[in-house]
Amino acid sequence: MRKMMLAVISVAASSLVLAGCSSSEETTTDAATTATESTPEVVVESAAESVTTDGAFGICGNSFEDLVAAAQAEGRVNLIALPDNWANYRGILESFRTTYGIEAPVANPDASSADELTAVKTLRGQPDMPDNLDIGPSFVGQAIEEGLVEPYQTSNWDQIPDVLKGADGNWIGSYYGIMSIATNTTLVPNAPTTWADLKKPEYKGQVTLNGDPREAGAAFAAVVAASLANGGSYSDLMPGIEYFAELKKSGNLQTIDVTEAALLSGEVPIALDWTYNFPGVVAQLAEVGFDMRVVVPSDGIYGAYYAQSVVSDPVHPCAARLWMEHITGDAGALGYLEGGAIPARFAAMQEAGVIPAEALENLPPAELIQSITFPTAEETELMKSQLTEFWGPMVADA
Repeated sequence: MRKMMLAVISVAASSLVLAGCSSSEETTTDAATTATESTPEVVVESAAESVTTDGAFGICGNSFEDLVAAAQAEGRVNLIALPDNWANYRGILESFRTTYGIEAPVANPDASSADELTAVKTLRGQPDMPDNLDIGPSFVGQAIEEGLVEPYQTSNWDQIPDVLKGADGNWIGSYYGIMSIATNTTLVPNAPTTWADLKKPEYKGQVTLNGDPREAGAAFAAVVAASLANGGSYSDLMPGIEYFAELKKSGNLQTIDVTEAALLSGEVPIALDWTYNFPGVVAQLAEVGFDMRVVVPSDGIYGAYYAQSVVSDPVHPCAARLWMEHITGDAGALGYLEGGAIPARFAAMQEAGVIPAEALENLPPAELIQSITFPTAEETELMKSQLTEFWGPMVADA
């Protein structure tokens, strides 16, 4: 068996632009998985140490211990669109279930951000309505406008940078990453390293956009990155749309979900996706004899967070809040790091010395992480409107 190689190229740049998206990826989170029947001893995460006792958790009590007890009484939190190998959600879910003894089924793991919002509206008032969302920035405004989320400020709120949370508490970007090009070098020995490379005739039928960018955050981010590589900006997405129109016309582009199954079958020789979505599939690819190289393209660097929210009027309000505490607390953050994602509290955790050296191995270089900036909500909405207007006639339906 060949040993799979996961390489992330360091990119030197004076200004790096990154922002986000969310949605479909890997496969096998078991929606029927439940926690152990007995409730284990409560382990209080460090994120809750600063909690006051003046009703900080609203209907769920005055302290973190109250929140845990109330969530355990509910016994369940309904989650959606969290694939096992997406930012190591397999590990994060397992730690939540075993720590608190709460069921955490995941409906439709490969759902897009648009699918998540539809599920909330369709299942409103039903016992299986999602309690939490994990969506790209381009869908946050819609979720708020349609009243699909409600404010919740976690107990570690002050350690989360302002650019990774909504001032009103409607969302938190608990993790983020960088758009990359991943190549199965067993099938494609000459791996592309730039957006310009992907235009080469040798990659015909091999370049895979992860879904429809009007619905899926990862695909949206790829269009933004390609735009930046071709003279675009957060206020001008047209170069990115034109780029993918050219890829489609040449026959290089295919648009399917970049799932674990698609990678393992060789159906996706070249994938455009987040850096953090590949460490989790390394072992499986090696077992079937595939090597992979993952690079951050030097000509168009774009990063993004995914936004987590408590759904408005959730079925399990306390368990929904406890899930937010978990993914932003040390346990969840270290889980993201294991998958190669950058947690929102990265700087605070580094300062506190709680990040093991080995946890940094799957991350891009520190100088790249420190250079990441994000577009404003207004810029994200502008890009989304341009995509909505032009993607169909220029790419999808052309």
